[in-house]
Amino acid sequence: MQLLLILGIVFAIGSVTFALQNDLPVTVVLGVWRFDSSLAVVLLAAVCLGALIAALVSTPSVIRGQWAGARLRRQLASLEDDKASLERRVRELESEAAQRSPAPVPEPAAEGAAPYVGLKSLMMAQEETNPK
Repeated sequence: MQLLLILGIVFAIGSVTFALQNDLPVTVVLGVWRFDSSLAVVLLAAVCLGALIAALVSTPSVIRGQWAGARLRRQLASLEDDKASLERRVRELESEAAQRSPAPVPEPAAEGAAPYVGLKSLMMAQEETNPK
């Protein structure tokens, strides 16, 4: 913000210096209209007219951008509300699932437990005990 103020002061000093050094009378003729003034006033009027035209041309896009920003903020708020309600629903379902699920089967201790006997070894042991 301070940089803009400094730039504005420098521009104003330059403009005053320009106006004091260019005080020659000029005549501007546009169709039937005739205007006599100093060169600085004519240039200042031309710059102001250019700024006004630029502002009028850019206004519709600025307004569209503001509308789009407002629409996106509303959409973001709606999506955040949806997210919060879905997170609450997930927590409810998780607590409900935790209440309904059966207790987990404890695994046998590694030291005193019998080793796993595969299906093949069970079949082979059965064949040895029941000879044909």
